[in-house]
Amino acid sequence: MNKKILSDCIQQLFANSKGLLAMDESLGTCNKRFAAAGIPQTEEMRRRYRQLLITTKGLQDSIGGVILFDETIRQKTDDGTPFTKILQDAGIIIGIKVDKGTIGQPGFPNEKITEGLDGLRNRLQEYKTMGARFAKWRAVIRIGENTPTQGSIEANIHALARYAALCQEADIVPIVEPEVLMEGDHTIWQCFETTERVLKNLIYQFYTQHIWLEGIIIKPNMVISGTGAAKKDTANDVAEFTVKCLLASIPPAVPAIAFLSGGQSPEYATMHLDKMHELFKNKLPWILSFSFARAIQQPTLDCWKGDDKNIAAAQKLLLEHAETNKAARQGNYIPK
Repeated sequence: MNKKILSDCIQQLFANSKGLLAMDESLGTCNKRFAAAGIPQTEEMRRRYRQLLITTKGLQDSIGGVILFDETIRQKTDDGTPFTKILQDAGIIIGIKVDKGTIGQPGFPNEKITEGLDGLRNRLQEYKTMGARFAKWRAVIRIGENTPTQGSIEANIHALARYAALCQEADIVPIVEPEVLMEGDHTIWQCFETTERVLKNLIYQFYTQHIWLEGIIIKPNMVISGTGAAKKDTANDVAEFTVKCLLASIPPAVPAIAFLSGGQSPEYATMHLDKMHELFKNKLPWILSFSFARAIQQPTLDCWKGDDKNIAAAQKLLLEHAETNKAARQGNYIPK
C-alpha cells in the first residue's frame, strides 16, 4: 500500500468543494430508468447517454471524480475516443463499481448480501490499467419489523472491509457504501439508531481487517425518515440527526464522507447537504461531500429522453445540478 497515492487521490477528488458523480448503475437499474423515460434499453442507448454525461463541458469544475460501471469504462465516444481518455483529459478522476450486486442472504429472510469478492484482486489490477484510481462497493441494509439482524450487518460489513483491504493493497482508494435504505415507514430516530449501529460495526471491522482509515472514503446514507413515514423531516432535522450520527460513529482519521442520495429528490438531497454545512461548518472533522447519482442525473435523463436534439439542454441541467451541489458543500445553496 502506497499511502501517499491514496491520500493524494482523496484530496484531489474533493478539492475546491467538488464532489462525485455516480454513473455506475447496473444494467438492470439503468434499463429500468430508461424504460420509465421511454428510452430503448440497449447497450447503444446506454453508451449515448453516458457519452452525454462525460462530454459535458465544465463538468470538471464541480465534479472531481466519476464512478463508472464495467460496461461504461470500456465504452468509446462516437469518434472512437475511450471514455476514460475524455475524463482524464478533463482532469476528472476515474472510479469503478466493483461489487456484483446483491442477492438474498441465506438464512436471513428479507435481507441481502453483496457478492463480488471472488477474483476481485485481479479485477482491480485490470481496472487500474484502464485508469481507475478509486472503487466502490455497496451493501444494503433494510429497516423492517425484524431487520436488520446483527448477523446480516456483520456479514455485509465484513465483505466491505475485505473489499477495502484489496483496494488499498492495489493503491486504489475504496469508497465504502453501507446504505441504510429509505424504503419503509421508519422514523428518523430508527434511521439514526440503525445507521449508527452499522457505522460503528464498520469502523470496528476496519480495525480488525487492518484498514488504513486515512485512505478510505465512506459513502453513507443521510439520516432521514422512511419514504412511507407519517411524519416528514425538516432540513434542519436531517442535518442535525445526520451530523450527530456521523460524529458519534466515524473517527476524525477518516478523511472524507460522500453521501449517497438514496432516492431523495435532487432538491432535497442538495438542501440537506447545504444545511449540514450551514449548521455545522466548524464542527466537521472530515470532508463532507456528495456522491450522487439520481440527484444529479435524473433531470438530465428526463430532458434527453433518448433524443440527441435535447443533448445541449440536458447537459445544461447536468451542469446546473453539479454546481448546486458544489455550492451546498460551501453552505451557499440557494433554492430556485
